[in-house]
Amino acid sequence: MGFLNMQRRRIQRAATVGIATVAMASFVAACSSSGGGGSTSGSSSSGSTALSGTLNASGSTFQLTFQQAAIQAFKSVQSGMTVNYGGGGSGKGRTDLASGTVQFAGSDSPIPSDEASSFAGKPTVLYFPVIIGPITVSYNLSGVTKPLQLTPTVIANIFQGKITKWNDPAIASLNSGVKLPSTAITIARRSDSSGTTANFSLFLEDSTKAWKLGSSSTINWPSSSRGGDGNGGVAQIVKSTPGAIGYVDYADAKASGLTFASVQNAAGKYIAPSTTAACTPSPSSPSAGARRCVPVTAPRWPRAPSAAAPPGGAAPNKCCELAFSSGDSATTRRARRGPRSWP
Repeated sequence: MGFLNMQRRRIQRAATVGIATVAMASFVAACSSSGGGGSTSGSSSSGSTALSGTLNASGSTFQLTFQQAAIQAFKSVQSGMTVNYGGGGSGKGRTDLASGTVQFAGSDSPIPSDEASSFAGKPTVLYFPVIIGPITVSYNLSGVTKPLQLTPTVIANIFQGKITKWNDPAIASLNSGVKLPSTAITIARRSDSSGTTANFSLFLEDSTKAWKLGSSSTINWPSSSRGGDGNGGVAQIVKSTPGAIGYVDYADAKASGLTFASVQNAAGKYIAPSTTAACTPSPSSPSAGARRCVPVTAPRWPRAPSAAAPPGGAAPNKCCELAFSSGDSATTRRARRGPRSWP
């Protein structure tokens, strides 16, 4: 399992990207099997093969906004296809994929080593990168109009319950001139098995020795913390609870109107989450890139087990190419070069 852990860190350090995992054999069958409501029906107006059928998926709520937009775009060029994405968290997506309940799953982290046995004897899981996005450290603090600055160590101590008041000297020292209230801090965190939790805790584990709770899709949080289902559930806790702080994906934080902190990155710069700051340092110029990148960022994929070519000779990746590129030529070229596989 050492290889799995090494690859997991390599991928996650690169960014929080969404993963969709797809059971490719089932995926191809859903695109072509008349028994599942699907059948090939000639050519579409765009010149690609017209498909019909239903694909079911679940998983990452971080990816939910993207998946909804991608499904709508796919439907515009493949009107005979129905794609259902149910959310539920990355852990649920991986569980559903392993059991064959869904044809693809969204996950914000690779398959953990303790879940690998669930996929034993099944087609190799393929990872298709779809998005990269920041995880915000969002808070609800009345009367504080200037966005706070927080270091990984302070964030770690807040989420471990060691810093319990907003006017704690550790927070005040980072925010000169800001009048902080003595409001008690309420930790808002995920109640489900979550890739956002895995990436947030991995960021803390890699960034500060103060973090002692490890990195996983589920964490043994302080008993006083409050759990929410999905990123939307955590966002709701933060929004409705004075003094709350939680880790929430950027899309949900923006949609909920939350305030979020600027987080100190490896270059010592405080960076506010944004679409432009969702990046990783360039290998050719790591210091230059680090200065502008928000540190709590991760890649996300759809995932899909591979399969032999189906009857008729069609390439097994064709369905995924159509589903995930939605006509985008750059994405299509990347799909043709081949997806990343995971043992």
